[in-house]
Amino acid sequence: MGRPRLHDDALRDLLLERAAETVSSGGVAALSLRTLAADAGTSTAAVYSLFGGKPGLVTALYERVFARFAGRLAAVGVSADPVDDIVRLGHAYRENALADPYGYRVMFGDELRPGDVGRRAARTGARTFEPLLDAVRRAVRAGAFPATPAPESIATALWANVHGLVSIELGEFMPPRAGDPAAVFAAAVRANVTGWTASAAR
Repeated sequence: MGRPRLHDDALRDLLLERAAETVSSGGVAALSLRTLAADAGTSTAAVYSLFGGKPGLVTALYERVFARFAGRLAAVGVSADPVDDIVRLGHAYRENALADPYGYRVMFGDELRPGDVGRRAARTGARTFEPLLDAVRRAVRAGAFPATPAPESIATALWANVHGLVSIELGEFMPPRAGDPAAVFAAAVRANVTGWTASAAR
């Protein structure tokens, strides 16, 4: 009979959730393994057993939130209309941020950079740009988006649009008279893609 597992996936998930809260509010420097373990009702030995220490914990956290984000984007799928796909990807971005605000701040806050985590985790994060870039490339091939600037530039501009709107909403910086955040977001994303399609038509 095998030895029982002392530290299971449920504990790992709990530790990562608590770590995300700490990093998003106080930064990586505020992440104490002793405090984290106490908050989760376990020991620092459990944290070391599961993650090997603070660097491993931070890397696992980075991978986890980006993997969740990737799943949300993948659920959008690919249709015959790449411009509509871009709009739907934008909404998926916002939905993911609202569902997991701590994770969003871990991914796109000021505390973690790709260079702070392992190569595998950094690649996991970088790959979440690919669905948008693929949709832009398809839009260019279809003549819906202009051939210049490069698809990477267009995709970055589109990302910046949704990222800025989501960050304003999460930070509660939306002007009171702006209206419903969801409506503002939908109108802005649609206007952005309309601008690119108009540029292609010219």
